[in-house]
Amino acid sequence: MTHQTVDILVSGGGVAGLTAAAVFGSAGFSVICVDPAPPVTERDAEGSDLRTTAFLQPAQALLDRAGLWERLAPHAADLQIMRIVDAGGPEPAARLTKDFNASDISDRPFGWNLPNWLLRREMVARLHELPNVEFRAGTGTQTVFTREAEARVGLTDGSQVRCKLVIAADGRNSPVREAVGVPVKTIRYGQKALAFAVTHPIPHDNISTEIHRSGGPFTLVPLPDYEGKPSSAIVWMEEGPKAMRLSRLDVPDFEAAMNERSCMLYGPLTLASRRTVWPIISQIAERMYAERVALVAEAAHVVPPIGAQGLNMSLGDMRVLLELAEAAPDRLGDRTMLETYHRRRHLEVQARVTGIDVLNRASMVSAQPLRDLRMMGLNAIYSLPAVRRTMMQMGLGARG
Repeated sequence: MTHQTVDILVSGGGVAGLTAAAVFGSAGFSVICVDPAPPVTERDAEGSDLRTTAFLQPAQALLDRAGLWERLAPHAADLQIMRIVDAGGPEPAARLTKDFNASDISDRPFGWNLPNWLLRREMVARLHELPNVEFRAGTGTQTVFTREAEARVGLTDGSQVRCKLVIAADGRNSPVREAVGVPVKTIRYGQKALAFAVTHPIPHDNISTEIHRSGGPFTLVPLPDYEGKPSSAIVWMEEGPKAMRLSRLDVPDFEAAMNERSCMLYGPLTLASRRTVWPIISQIAERMYAERVALVAEAAHVVPPIGAQGLNMSLGDMRVLLELAEAAPDRLGDRTMLETYHRRRHLEVQARVTGIDVLNRASMVSAQPLRDLRMMGLNAIYSLPAVRRTMMQMGLGARG
């Protein structure tokens, strides 16, 4: 058995794990990042992640520090306006439209949207530039043994890594979280989300549009033009059985269904990618640490894809961890550091998980009186400028 000693082992090579490796590697820590599945880094390859991630302003600053933003910026689509459309009337048509414009609170966009497969490609390339970072694709975490002074992690390739800190970024079913015995609370909605890309004749003008009717929001998020046409990423949330039926429709029938659901706000939508289906849950870990282990991203918290909160909450985790690690490098991964991390993050994470749960339940309602009540609530919030500005600032999550 081979042994290796580093400062940090990151378990998980998704967007969150790759970001963590780049963040801590750029800060001078020695890092090994492992994932059992090699990342799929081509848009149309089997298994590619066709979801997108909107990086909000605070996240962009962290990516810049990690040497990632210069790679990502040329591929990003600005998110200048967040538009919420209520289409909950008897017929699927927009009956109330409200815009939240970043210019009301900032001289920059709310954020920047990028496809997840491209994020993986650019992040892996960044890790290859860092001499103190090793990315082992095709290798997973098998065992985790911790003691007060260090962690010993057994990997599926038969090797063992000794480190000061294990960062668990290995997803909602985190093997590391299971190994260290941290319980989670899970809420299941019976929903699934279809994720895919489309083109459309009407430009999106850097507007992210969330259309509410029933079953969950239908969200169009700006992408750069595709094959010379305006393009958007779509996340379409529905009750699970309906989502699966939609995923199996032939292309003409699927396009007819999504055009009805989109209220034709951007003209007829044309499918421009495969369709992928993702389960929707809320989940939160009882605590965000164990001995020598920090839980981040979906290992710590999962939310429905509403308001671009998911990965931005994850980057909030990493921002706090990095601050603590740099403030006292000699105490990397010790109990004081990890208890402080938990204290600074867990209450905010709980509040955001609860808030997004409420929004998701409101978006699912099908009874007409409840849909009318939802529309009145949106109109009331928008009519109070101070409340609207506060909601936008909270949505950015500038403090994490």
